[in-house]
Amino acid sequence: MENIEKKWKVGILGATGMVGQRFIALLEDHPWYEVVTVAASPRSAKKTYEEAVGGRWKMTTPMPEAVKKLVVMDVNDVEKVASSVDFVFSAVDMSKEEIRAIEEAYARSETPVVSNNSAHRWTPDVPMVVPEVNPEHFQVIRAQRERLGTTKGFIAVKPNCSIQSYAPVLTAWKEFEPYEVVATTYQAISGAGKTFKDWPEMEGNIIPYIGGEEEKSEQEPLRIWGKVEDGVIVKAQEPKITCQCIRVPVLNGHTAAVFVKFRKKPTKEELIQKLVSFSGLPQELKLPSAPAQFIQYLEEDDRPQVSLDVDLEKGMGISVGRLREDTVYDWKFVGLSHNTVRGAAGGAILCAELLTAQGYMD
Repeated sequence: MENIEKKWKVGILGATGMVGQRFIALLEDHPWYEVVTVAASPRSAKKTYEEAVGGRWKMTTPMPEAVKKLVVMDVNDVEKVASSVDFVFSAVDMSKEEIRAIEEAYARSETPVVSNNSAHRWTPDVPMVVPEVNPEHFQVIRAQRERLGTTKGFIAVKPNCSIQSYAPVLTAWKEFEPYEVVATTYQAISGAGKTFKDWPEMEGNIIPYIGGEEEKSEQEPLRIWGKVEDGVIVKAQEPKITCQCIRVPVLNGHTAAVFVKFRKKPTKEELIQKLVSFSGLPQELKLPSAPAQFIQYLEEDDRPQVSLDVDLEKGMGISVGRLREDTVYDWKFVGLSHNTVRGAAGGAILCAELLTAQGYMD
């Protein structure tokens, strides 16, 4: 893709939270998009972005100068926010019902919404997309627009951060027919919107519970592997996945230990070859945020490691290691992905780039 002539005017809903901040950090100097509007709860509205965030800037890079002086709008003032932008990224922190309602209100105002939230992940005509895995699901937008009565507005979402370290791997191995999967995820505290400063009790600690995460980790991959039928997405039936999700004292990076049974019996060489050669539409179109190497395989026994591997391809790549035969299952491996880049804001930005390239934002 060549650079696009004009820059698209982008708004961030929920701009003051951790994922909102990650959107702002990643969109600084973006070749296609310019953040012109930041919106948040009424208590932040009317302050400058710098004042509204105050001492709560959680990124390691400084707050971009371009957003500091933007005056925060009230996210509930849909018409006003919508009139200032071409589309919005949503990272609002509200109840599921409120999120569903506000994202739909933006879509009905003819503003495309690319959401990091889970509220619409199971709305039948809302595509939930990992751009390398199921870009064809964007086709349901046509049916969604009919339902909403819009010509331009729609909602698209990205899946949960927990599945990014193993669902693309299983996609790369699809031809070997994985049918049963056990996964345990070791999830970073930034997934809860926290740093160690905010959550000192996580230091040296593990919490074996993350609300709602196990259901998402078991079910969402089946939706991304589903088929578009009659304007809705029908989820796949296999592989059956069972999952445990554990919060660990790591700032960024979700690690997964995964066991897989296959109907066809691949060799280790075949499995690794499928991983490293796996790519999709983002790579073909050379989208600005697309990793050149989507999945890397590491031969060392002690990799992937968060401290060494989480920033692969600026956090948009996935690292896999420890692939070996298992005594109960066929094969087992360890995967790692960056939960707030590939798993959250970066994954949503890549979705927006693909939607832009395919003309959905026009």
